[in-house]
This record gives sequence, C-alpha cells and structure tokens, in this order.
Amino acid sequence: MPKPEIHPTWFPDAPVICEGKTLCSIGSTKPQLQLDVWLGNHPFYTNSQTLVDSEGRVERFMKKYGLQTKDN
Repeated sequence: MPKPEIHPTWFPDAPVICEGKTLCSIGSTKPQLQLDVWLGNHPFYTNSQTLVDSEGRVERFMKKYGLQTKDN
C-alpha cells in the first residue's frame, strides 16, 4: 500500500469536460479535467481548417533578412 501522506489523492472517476459536456471519465489526481480542444471540435478533424499562407516561409525569411535565393 502507498504511504497516505506522500501521495496525491486519486480520483478514479474524474470527469473529462469540454464545452460543458462530459466526454468520459478517467482516473486522475484532479477531481475533474477541463479541455479546450479535443477530437470532436478540433478544426483538423472537423474539416473546418483553413490555411492562410499568402507568402511562403522561405520567401518571408529571405525577404526579412535581405538574402537572395538561387532563382534571383
């Protein structure tokens, strides 16, 4: 048995909550867990992801530091 004075309290059925809804129960050292993003509302998995990249990373870096690319 673990020593009672040195280990945190174990909650065997701590609810996992996201947007006010209980997703599941899990064992934890906290009485409840709050999530901001999970599989059900993540933009990648819900196909609502939008990529905005008007200029590439390499081009921005080169422009920022005034460097020439092989093409120029």
